[in-house]
Amino acid sequence: MIYTIMDTAYIKSLPFLIDGLKITLSITVIGLFLGMIIGSLAGLGKLSKNKFIRGFWSVYVEVVRGTPILAQALFLYYGVSEDLIGLNISSFTAGVIAIAVNAGAYIAEIVRGAVYSIDKGQHEAGRSMGLTEKQTMRYIIWPQAFKRMIPPLGNQFIISLKDTSVFSVIVVHDVVFMAKEYYNTTFEIFETLVMVCLLYLCITIPTALYLNRLERKLDV
Repeated sequence: MIYTIMDTAYIKSLPFLIDGLKITLSITVIGLFLGMIIGSLAGLGKLSKNKFIRGFWSVYVEVVRGTPILAQALFLYYGVSEDLIGLNISSFTAGVIAIAVNAGAYIAEIVRGAVYSIDKGQHEAGRSMGLTEKQTMRYIIWPQAFKRMIPPLGNQFIISLKDTSVFSVIVVHDVVFMAKEYYNTTFEIFETLVMVCLLYLCITIPTALYLNRLERKLDV
């Protein structure tokens, strides 16, 4: 009985898919880490009193949010790396940059909204204590804002994880690419794609449940 289960088309595809899943998770985690840095700069930049800084980051956010991530990945991998700078970057690197740039635009709005939601009295309290504007942001505003960012940042993780599925077109060996390679050889298309969906669900469902629990715990 155990042998029969292990010998099914569903289970036999798992070693190939798990190899791809490792790449998918790596791109997501590294890309989101960089995206958090970009998004924080962009979000705070959009709140800047300097018109140039505010305008620059506003354009970045609108351009990235207004174009599909597939087009961005193709642009980075073929347009920028090959045609513009003449440098062949790996598909993995292109995928990480695409996630970082794309997620950064959405994280910017998360950051901007979280900071903007903090009561203005907090700013005034910091200034009345003799803190500079930067110190007030660092020690008073940002800790409170970051607490409110956690649930939407978790949702962005899920979104970015699913977004990596389009990177098979630039030959990223993610879970979708490995699935295509497997079923092109075995012709077990249905079984392989079922396992792909299950692997994604094994990550997204626990993450969503944890985020719901965390949101209730943080009371945000």
